[in-house]
Amino acid sequence: MNQVKLEVRNLTKTYPGTVALSDFSAVMQGGNVYALLGKNGSGKSTLVKCISGAVIPTSGEMFLNEQKLQFRSPMDAFDAGIAIVYQELSLVLDFTVAENILIGRYFKKGPGGSVIDWKRTNEKAAEILAALRIDIPVTAKVSSLSVGQRQMIEIAKAMSYNPSVLILDEPTSALAQHEIESLFKVIHQSREQGVIVIFITHKLNEIRGVADFVTVIRDSRFVGTIPIAEANPKTLVDMMFGETQILSRPENLSVSEEVVMEVKNLSRKHHFSNVSFKLRKGEILGIAGMLGSGRSELLRSIFGADPVDSGTISIKGTVITQPHIPTMKRLGMAMTPENRKDEGLVQMLSIKDNLCYASLRAIAPLGFLTNRRQKPIVQRWIRELQIKVASADLPVSSLSGGNQQKVVVGNWLNTEPSIIFFDEPSRGIDVQAKQQVFQIMWDLSRKGLSVIFVSTELEELLEVCHRILIMDRGRIEKETTPERTTLDELYALCMEA
Repeated sequence: MNQVKLEVRNLTKTYPGTVALSDFSAVMQGGNVYALLGKNGSGKSTLVKCISGAVIPTSGEMFLNEQKLQFRSPMDAFDAGIAIVYQELSLVLDFTVAENILIGRYFKKGPGGSVIDWKRTNEKAAEILAALRIDIPVTAKVSSLSVGQRQMIEIAKAMSYNPSVLILDEPTSALAQHEIESLFKVIHQSREQGVIVIFITHKLNEIRGVADFVTVIRDSRFVGTIPIAEANPKTLVDMMFGETQILSRPENLSVSEEVVMEVKNLSRKHHFSNVSFKLRKGEILGIAGMLGSGRSELLRSIFGADPVDSGTISIKGTVITQPHIPTMKRLGMAMTPENRKDEGLVQMLSIKDNLCYASLRAIAPLGFLTNRRQKPIVQRWIRELQIKVASADLPVSSLSGGNQQKVVVGNWLNTEPSIIFFDEPSRGIDVQAKQQVFQIMWDLSRKGLSVIFVSTELEELLEVCHRILIMDRGRIEKETTPERTTLDELYALCMEA
């Protein structure tokens, strides 16, 4: 088998007023997994979009097996043997698993191939899933699948092209531990077949189990590639950021005995059952559990985004049996959703507008939104949350993941809440941006606001929270604190609950 070789020479991409990628050069060899690291806005996404045909570089060259690559579209890249799975999923929710995996490549039958042969199409999709050890029915609608299952279908779709280069953009961000292990097996199989795997992640603790080399990009430029044996956390953080201080929860965050919210026997069929807990003033309460344990569903129902079947929520003496978002907002509740792209932001509209949506009634009580009323509010949150932005009039989609998350937070802080839910706020953002989000939570706690924090990364809960609830199969099973629990013990609690 000839070894695959991908070479990037002096790749540059500029936009008006912005250099997204600058003179990037690197060589990658088949049979290796390259973890691509860099903070949000460093140029990672631009680099892989150039390699995958989604973006046309301003200058520079790319070669695959000494053949020069010139792409006009992602399909050109697919045809050349380059497949990519983006962090933000691109599946058609109303299509079946098989339809998504083989979209545009269905088997045909009948005169002139005028009819789709669904039997052969489904059989081929089933073969692809079986090869990857993914146990999901090919006839299931993608809309019925969990986020983790949808991620695995995206990967199966990419692998169906038998690529020479496979690019995975934050593939583990929505996966449970057993799904991550399955994914790593797929990556190792691909490596053994001579494929170049480019693995983008912000989870420094997971790369040792999957990567052979680590390539770092900083401020749009290539920093270096090192063997995984040399990639200790301090070396990587220094390569990505220079000197970065890793913060821990301040000791001066006091939690009042005052209960600001009490949940009693809250149930929603097929999602969670008889959930009861109390939240105190100034407390950061974590909810831990494996994917599918019901954490996000619980937050959504308390906030009124999804219905409940029974139980009550009491906020400062007001008892609610059927929560609705307007009611919960009025009682001082806010929520940053897990899926910030689709549920937390309007991607095509401006940063300025996205910072104001949750508080439109206060900003524009007569229904007229003016720049004069928006400007001081927008400037305040850009300053206080350190949102890195050239202009507040730019589309929010132009921001990095970490800065988009801060816009979601600023939007809800505008409502002056006393309770705020953070559902996976660190998903898909870099170490530095995570530290900034954690600092926001600590600052809110210091001001007497109460926080509920859901994260798949259990070490984050230990780092940030005062108290942690363990959730399993829709029930709160245990409770602990960071002071009396190690990371290994917390993982064990979640798996044994």
